[in-house]
Amino acid sequence: QVQLVESGGGLVQPGESLRLSCKVSGVMFSTYAMGWYRQAPGKEREYVATITSGGGTKNYADFVKGRFTISRDNAKNTLYLQMNSLKPEDTAVYYCKIIQSVTWGQGTQVTVSS
Repeated sequence: QVQLVESGGGLVQPGESLRLSCKVSGVMFSTYAMGWYRQAPGKEREYVATITSGGGTKNYADFVKGRFTISRDNAKNTLYLQMNSLKPEDTAVYYCKIIQSVTWGQGTQVTVSS
């Protein structure tokens, strides 16, 4: 079955960077568009970024444009999210997802605090 395993989260100070990874198994990863989403405490899960199967088209939520970069390595079945200039409001659990699937990973916690 489909499995998504996110990693790379942690506690950082404002302005610092993190790189999240999402290892996907159980599907032909290279054929699926992928996305990153996040859920902050007390808030609904929200869209962060998406990338097409070949990586040629990327879209971002306005609140991360210019700071976050989504990418993928289809040879490694892995999705990435490079997060720069992190802000306290970026604190959330971050999830990856196959766009066409209803399966979520366990998420990885990102905390931005001084």
